[in-house]
Amino acid sequence: MRPFRAAAVQMVSEPSVEANIAAAEALVAEAAAAGARLVALPENWSFMGRGERDKLTVRETEDGGPAQAFLARAARSHGVWIVGGSIPMECGVADKVANTCLVYDDRGRRVARYDKIHLFGFSRGEERYDEAASVLAGARPAAVATPFGRIGLSICYDLRFPELYRSLGPVDLLTVPSAFTHTTGSAHWETLVRARAIENLAWVIAPAQGGTHPNGRRTWGHTMVVDPWGTVKAELAEGPGVVLADIDPAFQAEVRASLPALAHRVL
Repeated sequence: MRPFRAAAVQMVSEPSVEANIAAAEALVAEAAAAGARLVALPENWSFMGRGERDKLTVRETEDGGPAQAFLARAARSHGVWIVGGSIPMECGVADKVANTCLVYDDRGRRVARYDKIHLFGFSRGEERYDEAASVLAGARPAAVATPFGRIGLSICYDLRFPELYRSLGPVDLLTVPSAFTHTTGSAHWETLVRARAIENLAWVIAPAQGGTHPNGRRTWGHTMVVDPWGTVKAELAEGPGVVLADIDPAFQAEVRASLPALAHRVL
C-alpha cells in the first residue's frame, strides 16, 4: 500500500441535526481539499441533545435518514472514504437507540456498520452519565477491508477495553470517534489512545468532540492521529477543525518487523 493522507474531524455538535450536517459538510470539504482520502468524524457528530433521551427523536432507520444521506453524498462527491463517527439508529427497542458507526466508500456506498459495545457510565459529584439508559449495547466487533488496509472500528468508551481491539487484530488502522468528557479526557484520553496504538502496533485515528455544547456538557477534544510507535503525529486541542496526518504503511511494517509483539502473543 502507498502512503495516504487521513483526516480526523473535530466538532462541537448541538441539538440541530441540520446545523451539524452543515458544519460536518464544511469540515469534510476542507479535509478533502487538503488531500485526505480517509475522513473520520467524531461520536455523536449529527446530534448532541440537551437531554440523554432527546436522541430518540432523531434516530434513523436502515431505510435512511438525513445523517446517512449526508455521509453517502459527501463520500461520493469528494471521492473519500468516510468513517461516520456515530449517529443514533433504531435498534428494535422502543425506548433506546444504537450508537452506530457507519463506513462509506468513495462511491458513497455503505460498507460497514458497528454498534457501540461498551456504554459509558460515570458518577462524580453532580456530574453523572448513564449511556445505557437510552442506548442498547452492540454485540459484535467490526472491522472493514479498505484500500488503506483493515480498519478496526470502535467508539469512545470502547477505548478502555483493550480486549475489543485484540479481538479485531491484526488490523492496520483503528478509529476511535469519541465525545470524552472534559473530566475523564483530561486524565486519560491521550494515554489510552497511545496505548491502543502501541499494543496493536497500529495507526489510530481519534476524532473527538471538543468544546462546550449547548446542553452544558464540556467535551475534552484533543482529536489526534497516533502512529504505531505511539507518537502523536497531529492534534487539535479544542474547537471545530480538521487534523491531517500522512499515513505510511511502510513505517508500520518496519515497526512490526523490529518489534514483533503481535507474533509473540501467547494468551
